[in-house]
Amino acid sequence: MKNLLPAVTLLALTTPALAEEAEGEPILVTAQRREQAAQDVGITLSVIDEAVLAQRGITNVNGLADATPSLEIEPAFGGGAPQFRLRGVGFQDYATNNAPSVGVYVNEIAQPIPAMTQGLLFDIARVEVLRGPQGTLYGRNTTGGAVNFVTNRPTGALGSGATLELGRFGALLGEAHLNAPLTDGVAVRVAGAVQQGGAYQYNRDTGRALGDADRLGARALLAIRPAGGFDALLDLHWGRDRSEAVGLYLLDDLPTRAGAGPLIPADRDRFATGWGISPRLAADTGLPLGAVPGVDNETRGASARLSYDLGGITLTSLTSFDRLHRQQFGDWDASASVEADTFFGSEAEVWSQELRLSGSTGALAWTAGAYWSQQQLDERFFSDFIDVYGTYARVTYAQEVESLALFGQAELALSPQWKLVAGLRYEEETRDLQGFGTAFGGAQALAPTDVGTRMRPLTGKLALEWTPVDDLLLYASISRGVKSGGFTTYNTGNRSGIEPFAPETLYAYEIGIKSEPTPWAQVNAAAFWYDYRDQQVLSAVYGVNGPVGRFTNADRSRIAGAEVELALTPLPGLLLAPFAGFKHGRYLEFEDLDVPASRAAGQAVFVDRDGETIPFPRWSAGAQIAWEMPLGGLTLTPASTLTWRSRYPSWLGQTYDIPAYFVVNAELALAPDDGSWRVALWGRNILGREYDLTRNFFTSADIAQPARPASYGVRISAEY
Repeated sequence: MKNLLPAVTLLALTTPALAEEAEGEPILVTAQRREQAAQDVGITLSVIDEAVLAQRGITNVNGLADATPSLEIEPAFGGGAPQFRLRGVGFQDYATNNAPSVGVYVNEIAQPIPAMTQGLLFDIARVEVLRGPQGTLYGRNTTGGAVNFVTNRPTGALGSGATLELGRFGALLGEAHLNAPLTDGVAVRVAGAVQQGGAYQYNRDTGRALGDADRLGARALLAIRPAGGFDALLDLHWGRDRSEAVGLYLLDDLPTRAGAGPLIPADRDRFATGWGISPRLAADTGLPLGAVPGVDNETRGASARLSYDLGGITLTSLTSFDRLHRQQFGDWDASASVEADTFFGSEAEVWSQELRLSGSTGALAWTAGAYWSQQQLDERFFSDFIDVYGTYARVTYAQEVESLALFGQAELALSPQWKLVAGLRYEEETRDLQGFGTAFGGAQALAPTDVGTRMRPLTGKLALEWTPVDDLLLYASISRGVKSGGFTTYNTGNRSGIEPFAPETLYAYEIGIKSEPTPWAQVNAAAFWYDYRDQQVLSAVYGVNGPVGRFTNADRSRIAGAEVELALTPLPGLLLAPFAGFKHGRYLEFEDLDVPASRAAGQAVFVDRDGETIPFPRWSAGAQIAWEMPLGGLTLTPASTLTWRSRYPSWLGQTYDIPAYFVVNAELALAPDDGSWRVALWGRNILGREYDLTRNFFTSADIAQPARPASYGVRISAEY
């Protein structure tokens, strides 16, 4: 490891958007619910701008994992809810009903159901990734951090723009927007996007391609800023996703029908896959007999941000409603045999209301708020095991979640160099699982059952910031975050399988530095130490058919690590923006089911995991490199982004470890000095690295999801 560190540090160190600030134009962020320069915020924060989103081909939230240190976003079995892990703090769940450890916000509105975050990203101004517990300034409480999406806002200037991208495998991505002033102080911005094609996998039996995207998205924003201190932003948004799934391939031979059927050899080509659907699952879900794994999802919602300047104090109201309709068919055995075919049918609604007061008087700046949210979820989860276990499982339930919170944070300037920050949060959250029932083969295994859980935590933050000289900020903080408990809603015939797991509590200790040692260099770094209590861990219980996933709590664990981010502009137009992150964790008190040993023994085998390493990648690194070269009224910009991630060990055993990978993207762009158009030739994964995004098993199938192979194309943009 000693020989690796210098190479990683050289290769890797920060956030692309910091380049503008390194050139003298401060990046403004709203991470603390008010507009500030990113370098003046005493928290660990990465900013990703719209140019980098386009260059990396990030069209949904999962792609952010390669653009910021210490962040992993793992897809669940080829689709469905994203599984976030930030600084090793994460929650692996393919169901819909539990809260994530990392909060996702769009224009300050929380998206508390992970499956809601899978829409198409478009017309995004920037993404802010905050690390560590959040709660004293945000409506929701999280242990891992927050990801804030900020869309482009309406302005008083008439304008429009469009982007068309064409790529390998028939991929198409199109975006357009129109911005128009309606009258003095009133403007509207309408944006839309479409994504099609891109299938890079095939059915090993028939050769049919799999993986075509079919996504649409639209947003309309109305900004009202009359004289008198009133400011309003109204947001209407809609999305539809009828994409095919990313297929899974077989890591090992699959003996179908528990050995009584033909053997399907392990896939030598990771882009091979397979699928099938039984008449029973098709009839039960309304899917056709020739159904292909994929989704038929629709999201819609509205929000209103109203702000009033009351003279030294600002009152802000955030009101929102979001709805998700989800249908997802997955073939988790990656074969035509019906060993593990699944279907999710979800109807979810989220209402929220937040009120905030903020102000500043001399040396004191403060924010205080109240938050209310209600979630309603109706879920169907069907699992077809007919060819391996001779049964078919149906899980149905409803869930209601209500959250109430009071929160606040104050910053007191003790002197021109020293600042004290203190925050506090109290909340009450109830989660009620209603009518959870399971049937196997038509026989009721668990009658509809109600169960609930409640938490009333007090959390907070204390920080000290020191600015000894201009362009140097040192900070230290202590914070306590809590993630709500919940329920394991997988197949179970026993009430104990749905007993709630407890909330997890994280005590976070952090020190950091933000600096600009020269006009052309910016260096940000942070180190952290996390004391985990009741960490929520995906484990398993041993049932009639072997191990079945179930969440449990590890009594005590610990995570420590560091990140460093640089933005260097040593020559005019040249940007070098590397980043790196390191983290390591251990369980201190944890007794767990040993899944591989239990499968081998045919019975439950437990293991004491005290002292064992928490399974997540230790290292992450990346960089953006770009050089703007003037060409007589035009600018030619060669650019590249790099990503490296170390081995991802699995709690399931070495078979499911994901090896380290290194990916390089490249772009060559040409644009006039007035920025009215831009043409770019791009390549992603240009070295053709073959690697996996996730590995797992379901019933008798060991499966993995491959990452996209080398692709290339052209992107044309115009602004008027």
